[in-house]
Amino acid sequence: MNPFIIQENVSLADKNWFKTGGPARYFCEPETASDFQHALGFAKEHNLQIFFLGEGANILISDEGFNGLVIHPRSAPLLITDAPDSNTHAFVTAPAGLSMNECIEKTLTANLTGLEVFSGIPGTLGGCAYINLHYFHHFFSDFLVNAQVIEKATNKVLKVDLNWFNYGYNKSTLMSGNYFVVSVTLKLQRATDTETAHAQGRRYEIIRHRASRYPNSNTCGSFFRNFHENEVTLIWNGKKMIHVAFYLDKIGVKGTESVGGACVSWQHANMLVNKNNATSTDIVNLARTLQEKVKTEFGIMPHPECIFVGFKDYPLLDR
Repeated sequence: MNPFIIQENVSLADKNWFKTGGPARYFCEPETASDFQHALGFAKEHNLQIFFLGEGANILISDEGFNGLVIHPRSAPLLITDAPDSNTHAFVTAPAGLSMNECIEKTLTANLTGLEVFSGIPGTLGGCAYINLHYFHHFFSDFLVNAQVIEKATNKVLKVDLNWFNYGYNKSTLMSGNYFVVSVTLKLQRATDTETAHAQGRRYEIIRHRASRYPNSNTCGSFFRNFHENEVTLIWNGKKMIHVAFYLDKIGVKGTESVGGACVSWQHANMLVNKNNATSTDIVNLARTLQEKVKTEFGIMPHPECIFVGFKDYPLLDR
């Protein structure tokens, strides 16, 4: 195994789904808990900001890059152990750097099901824990039992349970920036060969469905979060219309609105795409245009689900 090293001036444009952004001043790929402690110690010693980077699927990096330490956890093997109800469930402990899709493949191979509902969604387990990954009514928190986290202030590795995360919709304790995930333990369903085959078929169908509805490259996924009920007044079929894509569809931007090399996807109005060497500035200006149009038409302001990295000031409209 290569010794743990911290590199300088490392490109980030090839490490995120938008394929934009400048370099990291410092960059490292920890695998073990001691690697994480080394990285955080280095950041503290040099008074550096820290950003944990997974697959880069829900972020936009400034064209100037990140003037701090980017921590990009390495993948490592997962561990399967018996749950208390071992006849029906098992625990899976996996590193923060393991991708969700690789985790799904490995657990299905072991006849463990449940995670296939997240098939085709890019992201590492650390990122899934951070944002509480969700797809329709399924949440990452439905499977999480506990996790190993490192505390930024003390550099101590702690074991925390599900309640510690204080999960909500796109909400978790991790968003304070005071803790970082080293590994997670999930509880999955044991399955027969036949049940696993059904789960695998469901996985393929979910991936096919996502490919037909959403762009699968050069995007961060949903750029804006859905509205909270108190933010909207429009009623549709007896319920408040909280889905931001509804409003973006209504203003007619799907597949037509663009700024520089960035455009609104023809497949989904809430997905922005780098179509032709876009810069992060192009994407920001396109997002601001969409905010202005929705605000003018409906009197409400879309707010990003996308996370901004390395920007000196908040880049979008905030009211």
